[in-house]
Amino acid sequence: MQVIYEDNHIIVVNKAAGEVVQSDKTEDVTLLDIVIQHLKEKYNKPGNVFLGLPHRLDRPTTGIVVLAKTGKVLPRLNKLFQTRGEVKKTYWAVVDKRPPKHKDTLTHYLVKNQEKNRSYAYAEKQSGSKLASLTYRHVASIDKYHLLEIELHTGRHHQIRVQLRQLKLYIKGDIKYGAPRPNDDKSIHLHARRIDLMHPVKNEMITILADPPDDVVWNEFMKLFRSNRFSPVDQA
Repeated sequence: MQVIYEDNHIIVVNKAAGEVVQSDKTEDVTLLDIVIQHLKEKYNKPGNVFLGLPHRLDRPTTGIVVLAKTGKVLPRLNKLFQTRGEVKKTYWAVVDKRPPKHKDTLTHYLVKNQEKNRSYAYAEKQSGSKLASLTYRHVASIDKYHLLEIELHTGRHHQIRVQLRQLKLYIKGDIKYGAPRPNDDKSIHLHARRIDLMHPVKNEMITILADPPDDVVWNEFMKLFRSNRFSPVDQA
């Protein structure tokens, strides 16, 4: 966990792979617990610290998580994240094949299987399904892998992972959705790179960026990014 933005109202962290955002059946220490302890130590607070969670990331996914530091701000953030178009979320995904198009919008209907903690995508509406939409853009390639920049239009369970699977594009390390082998650290190469949102108190647009983890594949793409060899949104 790395703090990448903080003011009196919100704190934004770059979540590491393996960190669980909130309590689950594993009962592992959560990202909320870690950030609360950080705030207690930083501000020398002996009592309880409020921290609210308006959105989530999957455990093996890395990147931006926004948290509310006050009870007044949390419902405002909840509304922002629940209203389509109010928060722009940009992800990076490393996949094993070049996509069929340089840029495309994918629309599916997703059904979540709670027992298997897995979602399934369909071309037509199903009973209990939810509409899922994203736009991907191919931005760079290295020897074995290809980097996609993805803008989410909806926020569904495992949405990017299952929608890319429909194109037979498998995220590196994501054996649940078709990758041939796991990453050593059980991460997947899916990273919440950027968030653009209206600050819930200051009423001004803020843009927050988070660098991907330090590993061989991500580092190769970051070299291309820093040398202007591709041009995702945050380099425009």
